[in-house]
Formats: sequence, structure tokens, C-alpha cells
Amino acid sequence: MNRRLILLLLAALALAVPLSLLAGRVWIDPFAPQTRYAAVIVLELRLPRAILALVLGAGLGAAGAAMQGFLRNPLADPGLFGVAPGAALGAVLSFWTGYAASASLLPVFALVGAAGAMALLALIAGRDGGIALFTLAGLMISSLAGALTSLAISLSPTPFAMSEIVTWLMGALADRSWREVWIATPPTVVGIALLASVGRSLDALTLGDAAARSLGVDPRRLQALMIAGIGLTVGAGVAVAGIIGFVGLIVPHLVRPLTDRRPSSLLVPSALAGALLLLVADCLCRILPLSGSELRLGIALSLLGAPFFLVLLLRMRRGLA
Repeated sequence: MNRRLILLLLAALALAVPLSLLAGRVWIDPFAPQTRYAAVIVLELRLPRAILALVLGAGLGAAGAAMQGFLRNPLADPGLFGVAPGAALGAVLSFWTGYAASASLLPVFALVGAAGAMALLALIAGRDGGIALFTLAGLMISSLAGALTSLAISLSPTPFAMSEIVTWLMGALADRSWREVWIATPPTVVGIALLASVGRSLDALTLGDAAARSLGVDPRRLQALMIAGIGLTVGAGVAVAGIIGFVGLIVPHLVRPLTDRRPSSLLVPSALAGALLLLVADCLCRILPLSGSELRLGIALSLLGAPFFLVLLLRMRRGLA
């Protein structure tokens, strides 16, 4: 079942990627004679944007699946750890101080913010902190980072800086280039590899903490790898695209019924499905007939994710009734 699902998702990606290169405000007809402008549009604008959607979607999908397995909570989302808000705070500070004018410094600020949130999380949760303390620490960091981000916006030195901050926080892949691809890909790949390495430990954790320890799971090592893996995947995404939420929540729920429901079996399908979801959503944002600029990707996924989250809550309520 898992192998068939992976092959199906790969086939869907093989179909979606070429279509994404053709779709946009200016559609490219593959059967018509093309000008040099069509090649520039595809190679310099749409191809890096498509690759970035695949990379970020895979990272967010894998992070969501790993987090839900680690916390044993189907409603867990990567933003819960405070890594995404921490990265967003770092990026906002780059706008606030004016360093965002240098194109290379904005991702650096965001990655430093993600690293700071990871370090704070490890410091608060400690080596022996349980899952409850780990979750509460993540919620506290998210709240603190959100408050500081709001403070930075309210104290923005210029209206232009405020506009740039708000626009960036909405999340988007528009106007991204190969530079962002090279910035986001290495940390995302390393993060996914770290999360994949703890698959068996997450399987053991479903039996309970005591049973997992008896099977040789080291809670400290598992916690450290989870922090590092999620920090790299989520932080890299926020660094180049802003906040894009709900991918890590939606994707595992869509693919879980098609697997044996073990966390280790969910990681690769969630990464592929996350890449597919983000690619399709970005294409829809490009082609929607809106006046002015295109719909921001972060807003589109929030409009999709909020009702999805509500449906999950209603299902859980019925199950408890």
C-alpha cells in the first residue's frame, strides 16, 4: 500500500510540474512556436518557483507528520514549536532595521530567528522534559515571538517598512529566483533526512514512553533530532517565503488513511503530498482572475486550512460523544 501510494504521488508530481511551468497570467502553449521570452519566463521565473514549492512543501509535510507522531496528537502543526514564529520574528527585524535591503541578509535573519527559537525550546524543555513540557514550551515561544513581531510592526520606522513586513508575513513564492532555491534546499534536505532517521523511534513512541525506552529509544536524542529537523525545514521555508501554514496539518491527515498509520510510514508520503499541495496551490494563486497582484499563497492555504481544521475538531468531538 505504501509503495503504491508513493508511486501515485510521484506520478502526480510528474504531471503537475510541467503543467505548473505553463500556467500563469501568461499561459505558454507548448505546441505553438515559442519566442525567447517564453524560455526566459519558464527557466528564470516559473522553474525556480516550482522547485521552491516542491522543496518547501516536502519539508512542511514531513515536519507535520513527524510532529504528529512525536506528540501523538493529530492536530499538531509545525508552528506549535515556535520555530516558524521565531524565524518570522528574525525576518521582521531585518525589515525593521533596514538590513532587508540587502537581499542576502533577510534569509540570514530568518534562519537565526529559527535557530534562536530552537535553542530556547531546548533550554526550556531540558534534557529530561516530557512531551507536555515540550509542547507548552513551544506554545510559549510562539506567543512570545508573535507578540514581539506585533511590537515590531507597531513601532515600524516608516510606512514602507510596515507595508513590506505585513506583505512578507502573508507568505508567497512570487518573485522568487534560483537564489532562494539554493538558500532553502540544503537545510530542508538535511531536515527531512533527520526526521526520516527517527521514524522507528516514533513508531516505538506510539506504544508509550516506557515501552519506547525498553525498545532502546533515547528520549534526549529523539528530542534533539526533532528540534533540529523541524527547525531546519520550517526555518528554511520561512526564510525565503514567509509564513505558509497548515501544510503540516492537512497533508498527514490526507495520506494517513492510505498507509498502515505508523509514523515511519507516513513521513515520505507526507513529504511528497506536501510538495504536491504547495505546487498546486501556488499554481492556483497564479491563475486566479484577481485584479492587481496575485493571491498570496499563505492566505490561500489559510483559507483552505481553517475549514479543514474545523472539520477535524468536529470529527474528534463526535468521536468523544
